[in-house]
Amino acid sequence: MIQLGLIGYPVSHSLSPKIHAAALQACGLEGNYSLFPVQPEDKKGLQDLLSRLCSGDIQGLNVTIPHKQNVIPFLDELTPTAEAIGAVNTIHLHKNKIIGDNSDAAGFLADLKKFLTTEAQRHGARNTLVLGAGGSARAVIFALVNDGWKVTIAARRIEQAGQLADSFKNYCEASLWDQLRITDFTLSTIDFSDMTLLVNTTPIGMTPHIDQSPLPKPLLLPRHVSIYDLVYNPRETKLVKDARAQELKATTGLGMLIEQAALSFEIWTGCNPSRELLFDAVKS
Repeated sequence: MIQLGLIGYPVSHSLSPKIHAAALQACGLEGNYSLFPVQPEDKKGLQDLLSRLCSGDIQGLNVTIPHKQNVIPFLDELTPTAEAIGAVNTIHLHKNKIIGDNSDAAGFLADLKKFLTTEAQRHGARNTLVLGAGGSARAVIFALVNDGWKVTIAARRIEQAGQLADSFKNYCEASLWDQLRITDFTLSTIDFSDMTLLVNTTPIGMTPHIDQSPLPKPLLLPRHVSIYDLVYNPRETKLVKDARAQELKATTGLGMLIEQAALSFEIWTGCNPSRELLFDAVKS
């Protein structure tokens, strides 16, 4: 019996149990995928779950907000990808070592290429604005810069944005959100004339706060800007809804969720499940 799970807080909204239940069934494996809510400062909670991994009680763990970086000090080793990104979303045991990996970057890029359906969209002006500077932003920016995109970062905390920009200093420039109130955030300093992609990596707009958007309401974006919102619950976030109302191309992060889940599942089991079957599992 394979025991898998997700570390994060909150996690009650997660679709991962449905996705991995479908993956287990598709691969003919018996197992469970559980949710492990661990509050941001609960280091003992992280240690206890990793101890269960070491004992063989759990075979694989995913990691989401706010622990993608918090968990790193408790790991024995990082894969080159996770080390370069500086964030972990997949943990497994290998030769008695707790290994941290990251399937977010590859998952995001795979879905982005499906989203940008034309050659012009894929290979035209490759300038993007990334909102946020957490673990998800690190994976997204890693994927983008390695795919040839020029990235501008906008984040609430100047120190976090600066550290992230320094990590990718050959590719990125840091911009700053207002540190006190998100409603004061404006993009007046951003030139959208050559910007072709905006990616939201923040949790703003996630259930239950579905009436929120990381962008100021009156902001009108040029028609050539595509919107990718990593938030996938609700199925149409306010950011995506507002973008589509302006007739912009926009999507949520459900495709990325499916892609990264399938990659994590392959790391744990060696089985590569059909993406179509995983999508079917979360349609209802």
